[in-house]
Amino acid sequence: MKLGTPRWWYVKSGAPAPITRALLTPLSWLWAGATRRRIARATPAIVSAPVICVGNVTMGGAGKTPIVRELLLTLTQRGVAAHGLSRGYGGKLKGPVQVDTARHTADDVGDEPLMLAQDFPMWIAADRVAGARAAARAGAQAIVMDDGHQNPSIRKALSLVVVDGETRNGEWPFGDGRVFPAGPMREPLKVGLSRADAVIVLLPVEMEQPDLELLTALGDIPVLVARLEAAAPVPKGPQVGFAGIAKPWKVEKALTAAGCQLVDFAPFPDHGPYSEATLAFLEDRAKVYDAGLVTTEKDWVRLPPAWRDKVTPWPVRARFDDPVALDKLLNSIGL
Repeated sequence: MKLGTPRWWYVKSGAPAPITRALLTPLSWLWAGATRRRIARATPAIVSAPVICVGNVTMGGAGKTPIVRELLLTLTQRGVAAHGLSRGYGGKLKGPVQVDTARHTADDVGDEPLMLAQDFPMWIAADRVAGARAAARAGAQAIVMDDGHQNPSIRKALSLVVVDGETRNGEWPFGDGRVFPAGPMREPLKVGLSRADAVIVLLPVEMEQPDLELLTALGDIPVLVARLEAAAPVPKGPQVGFAGIAKPWKVEKALTAAGCQLVDFAPFPDHGPYSEATLAFLEDRAKVYDAGLVTTEKDWVRLPPAWRDKVTPWPVRARFDDPVALDKLLNSIGL
């Protein structure tokens, strides 16, 4: 979703825009029906390396990419040649192509694959089967697919659904349960979970445990808890922050919680490009406060090269509360 996700989607009950939601509900029935038929009619292709799908049941902002990165790191540390696979959303190349950070830009391959390719072999492919097979031919012993829980074209050895565990301040990861465009769901919750092997609930580091009501809503499926932690200190001094992700308000909250002295914060469209005019505005805004500029790694790779020295990327990582539970999942598919 290029423009990010409306915040009212995540209000569990009594959300604003009731007329808009009512008007969009018939479209949500069509969306859910089309997804259900596509999955039911598909014959998933088998590739020679096990595919771990990291998906979600909502339209964005659950935290899939940090989980993909942590899985790639975990597999690599176990001696497995793990490659990542992405559709390459926002990039012009259709693939299959292995991302080359020295040659490709976010305009070519998308921001998330370019970010992950700094540390791991990454492939982008509009055709996921072709991409997975290309990775396997290149030596991948395991393939971690970023997104694709609703893509039935490829056989998955392990299907993991990531859920945003933030439930404070009236937020609820599934809103009132309505399917896009009337709500945040890609498909009804129970339908999506029925095809999953486990759920990963991603919490902010300061939140002790997942909400009991959320765990109840997930039913009997195995649940792993992971936390989004800072991988580096926040920059010192006053900062103007900005982010173009599905839930930019979470970046603002995370920076503040990490001790960043934010004097201003600007949200932008998810995956959207940063024009020279926009960046010049941000730079001028920072000068007003005698501040630096800080953004996410995902946003930083979308910046023109000339601007990257002017902006500090703030990296975050997902850390599992119970690494042994993750090991058992990987062991269950021979990894």
